[in-house]
Amino acid sequence: MTRAPSDGESRTADEEIADRPARRRVRILADITPLRTSADYRRLWIGNTVSWTGQAMTALAISLQVYEITGSSFSVGLVGLFSLVPLVAFGLYGGAIADTVDRRKLGLYASAGMCALSFALAAAALAGWHRVWFLYAIVALQALCQAIVSPARTSMIPRLLPPEQLPAANALGSMTTTSGLMAGPMLGGLVVGLWGFQAAYLIDAVTFTAALYAMWRLPSMKPDRSADSRKRASVLDGLRFLATRPNIRMTFFTDLCAMVLAHPRAVLPAVAVVWFHGDARTTGLLVGALAVGALLGGVFSGWLGRVHRHGLAIVIAVAAWGGFIAVFGLTRQLWLGMILLALAGACDTVSMVFRSTMLQAATPDEMRGRLQGVFIVVVAGGPRLGDFLAGSVADLTSPTVAFTGGGLACMAAVGLLALRWRRFVRYDARAPEA
Repeated sequence: MTRAPSDGESRTADEEIADRPARRRVRILADITPLRTSADYRRLWIGNTVSWTGQAMTALAISLQVYEITGSSFSVGLVGLFSLVPLVAFGLYGGAIADTVDRRKLGLYASAGMCALSFALAAAALAGWHRVWFLYAIVALQALCQAIVSPARTSMIPRLLPPEQLPAANALGSMTTTSGLMAGPMLGGLVVGLWGFQAAYLIDAVTFTAALYAMWRLPSMKPDRSADSRKRASVLDGLRFLATRPNIRMTFFTDLCAMVLAHPRAVLPAVAVVWFHGDARTTGLLVGALAVGALLGGVFSGWLGRVHRHGLAIVIAVAAWGGFIAVFGLTRQLWLGMILLALAGACDTVSMVFRSTMLQAATPDEMRGRLQGVFIVVVAGGPRLGDFLAGSVADLTSPTVAFTGGGLACMAAVGLLALRWRRFVRYDARAPEA
């Protein structure tokens, strides 16, 4: 029987070690606790992962079909425009709707609409009916459905998981997006090449059944609305709320620093030829390096759950993104450039995880849909504006200025924002404050 040491008597080293609480193993890989603890979240994540890959297949198939019909790269570029405009225009309204009705039903109906649109694409392809205006209309309607379902689906997550699991859930979500964008186009090109456009559209429609099943199994998700709040959620009320919440505003401002000032994706085809003496395949390697880095940032995200200073982490991640982009503008070695872009992609994932977590944790449930709508507008519009800015700067000056100047501008802007709103840097996830 072990005797407790008397006063003044020292404990042995073995006793000290035995009584210490077991130290946690340092987590490196992504934390899958949300998938293990919540069956509803697990179904939602699996359904979203499968359907996202199907959507990426359809996006490529539509671009290929438009080019086959028109032979015009400009016409293919219009596909992105027809997708962007509804997403930005209706993103705020989709969030307002999500704060008014049962989010489960809203997500179910919007997902069903996207599934029906995929079946319509398949039916038209099977019938040999090839019309560019029809494809543009489908793309616009898909974006409209996406603008409705995204705020509803994202607003559900804080209702399914405890706050401490939100960083892990957002990291898992980033893996869904990145892996879908990587695997979807590859599978889409293979399927179209083997069996035609109709096969890609049919596969997309079938994959939506996973998302529909996940939504159908969820419990009711009516927003928590205060007794004195109006029945209909107002977009203006959401913007007024955002105007009084500096920490949440900063999540948008910091993302805009990265995506507008240091997002020279449009210049990659030029640098692939001029700097690295390559071709379209080289451009694919550079774009793929960003995606691979973002995916690895999610895969090795286990440590994110131990970080509580989310604001400081966002500032560091965005500044690091700008730094890697700036250094990329000075390199002329392809292998080094790919490493720098991969590191930038990993930083973007870290920033996204903490920005999403702050937005979910520091926003009351009755406002989450509208704030997620703002998030969609920023995420969809920021990179497009960044592409335009970088392309313009590269044409007026040089690609080096677009990359290095943009990266340095990003670092300076996020640094000034951190100095101006120091509460954001002091934000602690254990006591979230909007």
